[in-house]
Amino acid sequence: MLLTIERVIILKSLNIFSKISENDLLSVATQLTEIEYVKDSTIIKQGELGTSMYIIVRGKVDVIIDGNIVTTLGKESIFGELAALDPEPRSATIKTTEDTLVFKINSTVIYNLIGEYPNVARGIIEILCARIREK
Repeated sequence: MLLTIERVIILKSLNIFSKISENDLLSVATQLTEIEYVKDSTIIKQGELGTSMYIIVRGKVDVIIDGNIVTTLGKESIFGELAALDPEPRSATIKTTEDTLVFKINSTVIYNLIGEYPNVARGIIEILCARIREK
């Protein structure tokens, strides 16, 4: 398990959290869940209802839509942000390709951050736009 200060440093290194003060990230760091998955674990199943997003701290995952691998994500990648903003069925399955550590952040924390820091919303929108353009 990472120390809280290590969590803050990781969050601060991500674009969507880079403009948030360390003190405020300290609050976020204590509200996220740290989860370790072994290789070939399913983190998210396409079609399941979701209300949280994930940040890959280490490891890699495949993004699978309708049984087809569409991309692979690695360290500092974010996934699940759409369901965190709008709790609807997940659009993809996420499966680890190696041992992977993630931070899970629930929608309540995300909404509180967006209310206080519009740059978080902007960062999530940029991620969503990039994914749409990739299709």
